[in-house]
Amino acid sequence: MNKITKILIGSNNKGKFKEIADLLPKGIKKNSPTQFSLKSPEETGNSFIENSQIKANYFSEKTNMVTISDDSGLEVNCLNGKPGILSARWAEEYGSFDNAMEIILKEVEKANRNEKIKDYGAKFISCLTLKWPKGEKISEIGEIEGTITTKKGKNGFGYDPIFIPKGFNITFAEMNYKEKLLIDHRFIAYKKLEKKIKNYF
Repeated sequence: MNKITKILIGSNNKGKFKEIADLLPKGIKKNSPTQFSLKSPEETGNSFIENSQIKANYFSEKTNMVTISDDSGLEVNCLNGKPGILSARWAEEYGSFDNAMEIILKEVEKANRNEKIKDYGAKFISCLTLKWPKGEKISEIGEIEGTITTKKGKNGFGYDPIFIPKGFNITFAEMNYKEKLLIDHRFIAYKKLEKKIKNYF
Protein backbone atom coordinates (compact mmCIF):
# COMPACT_ATOMS: atom_id res chain seq x y z
CA MET A 1 0.00 0.00 0.00
CA ASN A 2 1.05 3.56 -0.64
CA LYS A 3 2.35 5.94 2.00
CA ILE A 4 -0.37 7.82 3.86
CA THR A 5 -0.14 11.53 3.04
CA LYS A 6 -3.65 12.54 4.12
CA ILE A 7 -6.16 11.03 6.49
CA LEU A 8 -9.72 11.54 7.65
CA ILE A 9 -10.11 11.65 11.40
CA GLY A 10 -13.55 10.11 11.73
CA SER A 11 -14.95 12.09 14.63
CA ASN A 12 -17.21 15.10 15.01
CA ASN A 13 -16.08 15.46 18.63
CA LYS A 14 -13.69 18.42 18.66
CA GLY A 15 -11.74 17.13 21.66
CA LYS A 16 -11.18 13.70 20.11
CA PHE A 17 -10.31 15.23 16.74
CA LYS A 18 -7.61 17.42 18.28
CA GLU A 19 -6.09 14.60 20.34
CA ILE A 20 -5.92 12.19 17.38
CA ALA A 21 -4.59 14.93 15.08
CA ASP A 22 -1.81 15.71 17.56
CA LEU A 23 -0.88 12.03 17.90
CA LEU A 24 -0.55 11.54 14.14
CA PRO A 25 2.67 12.53 12.31
CA LYS A 26 2.87 16.26 11.63
CA GLY A 27 3.45 15.87 7.88
CA ILE A 28 0.11 14.21 7.22
CA LYS A 29 -2.86 16.34 6.14
CA LYS A 30 -5.71 15.81 8.61
CA ASN A 31 -9.28 16.09 7.36
CA SER A 32 -12.52 16.34 9.33
CA PRO A 33 -16.00 14.93 8.58
CA THR A 34 -17.29 18.52 8.71
CA GLN A 35 -15.32 19.28 5.52
CA PHE A 36 -17.56 16.74 3.80
CA SER A 37 -20.73 17.69 5.72
CA LEU A 38 -20.81 14.20 7.23
CA LYS A 39 -22.57 13.42 10.47
CA SER A 40 -21.46 10.44 12.54
CA PRO A 41 -23.15 7.09 11.87
CA GLU A 42 -25.38 5.36 14.40
CA GLU A 43 -23.30 3.29 16.81
CA THR A 44 -25.06 -0.07 16.80
CA GLY A 45 -22.15 -2.22 18.00
CA ASN A 46 -21.89 -4.06 21.30
CA SER A 47 -18.27 -3.14 22.01
CA PHE A 48 -15.78 -0.33 21.57
CA ILE A 49 -14.14 -2.26 18.74
CA GLU A 50 -17.40 -2.74 16.85
CA ASN A 51 -18.38 0.91 17.15
CA SER A 52 -14.91 2.11 16.21
CA GLN A 53 -15.03 -0.05 13.09
CA ILE A 54 -18.55 1.09 12.21
CA LYS A 55 -17.34 4.69 12.20
CA ALA A 56 -14.13 3.92 10.32
CA ASN A 57 -16.00 1.91 7.66
CA TYR A 58 -18.64 4.60 7.24
CA PHE A 59 -16.32 7.59 6.91
CA SER A 60 -13.86 5.75 4.67
CA GLU A 61 -16.65 4.61 2.37
CA LYS A 62 -18.18 8.09 2.18
CA THR A 63 -14.89 9.88 1.45
CA ASN A 64 -12.78 7.16 -0.19
CA MET A 65 -9.99 8.18 2.20
CA VAL A 66 -7.81 6.39 4.70
CA THR A 67 -9.69 6.94 7.95
CA ILE A 68 -8.90 6.69 11.63
CA SER A 69 -11.83 6.48 14.06
CA ASP A 70 -12.12 6.27 17.81
CA ASP A 71 -14.73 4.80 20.09
CA SER A 72 -14.10 5.40 23.75
CA GLY A 73 -15.78 5.64 27.09
CA LEU A 74 -15.68 5.40 30.86
CA GLU A 75 -16.33 2.14 32.72
CA VAL A 76 -17.09 2.41 36.45
CA ASN A 77 -16.52 -0.72 38.51
CA CYS A 78 -19.35 -0.36 41.01
CA LEU A 79 -21.79 0.46 38.19
CA ASN A 80 -21.03 -2.85 36.46
CA GLY A 81 -19.00 -1.09 33.77
CA LYS A 82 -21.52 1.63 32.98
CA PRO A 83 -21.70 3.95 31.11
CA GLY A 84 -19.17 2.09 28.93
CA ILE A 85 -20.03 2.15 25.23
CA LEU A 86 -23.01 4.35 26.13
CA SER A 87 -20.79 7.12 27.54
CA ALA A 88 -21.59 9.67 24.81
CA ARG A 89 -25.24 8.65 24.74
CA TRP A 90 -25.55 9.25 28.48
CA ALA A 91 -24.46 12.83 27.85
CA GLU A 92 -27.10 13.14 25.12
CA GLU A 93 -29.78 11.48 27.24
CA TYR A 94 -29.12 13.66 30.30
CA GLY A 95 -28.55 16.85 28.32
CA SER A 96 -24.80 17.31 28.77
CA PHE A 97 -21.63 15.69 30.06
CA ASP A 98 -21.97 17.81 33.21
CA ASN A 99 -25.37 16.30 33.90
CA ALA A 100 -24.13 12.79 33.07
CA MET A 101 -21.23 13.23 35.50
CA GLU A 102 -23.66 14.23 38.25
CA ILE A 103 -25.68 11.07 37.56
CA ILE A 104 -22.53 8.93 37.72
CA LEU A 105 -21.42 10.51 41.00
CA LYS A 106 -24.86 9.93 42.56
CA GLU A 107 -24.97 6.32 41.34
CA VAL A 108 -21.46 5.65 42.64
CA GLU A 109 -22.36 7.00 46.10
CA LYS A 110 -25.56 4.95 46.06
CA ALA A 111 -23.71 1.77 45.09
CA ASN A 112 -21.14 2.30 47.86
CA ARG A 113 -23.55 3.44 50.57
CA ASN A 114 -23.80 0.15 52.45
CA GLU A 115 -20.43 -1.28 51.47
CA LYS A 116 -17.66 -1.63 54.07
CA ILE A 117 -15.03 -1.34 51.35
CA LYS A 118 -15.89 1.50 48.98
CA ASP A 119 -15.15 0.95 45.29
CA TYR A 120 -14.40 4.07 43.27
CA GLY A 121 -12.38 2.24 40.63
CA ALA A 122 -12.90 3.02 36.96
CA LYS A 123 -11.11 2.95 33.64
CA PHE A 124 -11.15 4.82 30.37
CA ILE A 125 -11.07 2.69 27.23
CA SER A 126 -10.34 3.74 23.65
CA CYS A 127 -10.41 1.68 20.48
CA LEU A 128 -8.77 3.21 17.43
CA THR A 129 -9.40 1.76 13.97
CA LEU A 130 -7.42 2.63 10.86
CA LYS A 131 -9.31 1.80 7.67
CA TRP A 132 -8.13 1.84 4.06
CA PRO A 133 -10.75 2.47 1.33
CA LYS A 134 -10.09 -0.91 -0.30
CA GLY A 135 -11.02 -2.80 2.83
CA GLU A 136 -8.09 -3.45 5.15
CA LYS A 137 -8.47 -2.23 8.71
CA ILE A 138 -6.49 -2.46 11.94
CA SER A 139 -7.88 -1.89 15.44
CA GLU A 140 -6.14 -1.46 18.78
CA ILE A 141 -7.43 -0.86 22.31
CA GLY A 142 -5.93 1.34 25.02
CA GLU A 143 -6.99 1.34 28.67
CA ILE A 144 -6.04 3.44 31.66
CA GLU A 145 -7.20 2.66 35.19
CA GLY A 146 -8.04 5.18 37.85
CA THR A 147 -10.67 6.35 40.31
CA ILE A 148 -13.86 8.40 40.28
CA THR A 149 -13.87 11.68 42.18
CA THR A 150 -15.97 14.82 42.45
CA LYS A 151 -15.64 17.18 39.50
CA LYS A 152 -12.30 18.97 39.40
CA GLY A 153 -10.60 20.94 36.65
CA LYS A 154 -11.61 22.85 33.52
CA ASN A 155 -9.39 21.24 30.88
CA GLY A 156 -10.09 18.22 28.69
CA PHE A 157 -13.55 17.13 27.64
CA GLY A 158 -16.20 14.50 28.35
CA TYR A 159 -15.79 12.78 31.72
CA ASP A 160 -12.24 14.06 32.31
CA PRO A 161 -13.22 16.13 35.41
CA ILE A 162 -14.27 13.06 37.46
CA PHE A 163 -11.39 10.70 36.59
CA ILE A 164 -8.04 10.51 38.38
CA PRO A 165 -5.62 8.24 36.48
CA LYS A 166 -3.66 5.69 38.51
CA GLY A 167 -0.38 7.10 39.78
CA PHE A 168 -1.63 10.69 39.82
CA ASN A 169 -3.51 12.83 42.34
CA ILE A 170 -5.24 15.14 39.86
CA THR A 171 -7.99 14.55 37.32
CA PHE A 172 -7.53 14.52 33.56
CA ALA A 173 -9.28 17.90 33.55
CA GLU A 174 -6.70 19.34 35.95
CA MET A 175 -3.79 18.27 33.75
CA ASN A 176 -2.40 20.46 31.03
CA TYR A 177 -3.20 19.28 27.53
CA LYS A 178 0.21 17.82 26.65
CA GLU A 179 0.51 15.96 29.97
CA LYS A 180 -2.81 14.22 29.43
CA LEU A 181 -2.19 13.62 25.72
CA LEU A 182 0.88 11.51 26.45
CA ILE A 183 -0.65 9.17 29.04
CA ASP A 184 -4.34 8.69 28.30
CA HIS A 185 -6.25 5.74 26.83
CA ARG A 186 -6.22 7.20 23.31
CA PHE A 187 -2.44 7.60 23.44
CA ILE A 188 -2.04 3.99 24.62
CA ALA A 189 -4.24 2.71 21.76
CA TYR A 190 -2.37 4.87 19.25
CA LYS A 191 1.08 3.65 20.33
CA LYS A 192 -0.08 0.06 19.76
CA LEU A 193 -1.49 1.00 16.37
CA GLU A 194 1.61 2.98 15.45
CA LYS A 195 3.80 -0.12 15.68
CA LYS A 196 1.73 -1.73 12.92
CA ILE A 197 1.36 1.29 10.63
CA LYS A 198 4.62 3.24 10.97
CA ASN A 199 5.83 1.97 7.60
CA TYR A 200 2.87 3.69 5.92
CA PHE A 201 3.89 7.16 7.14
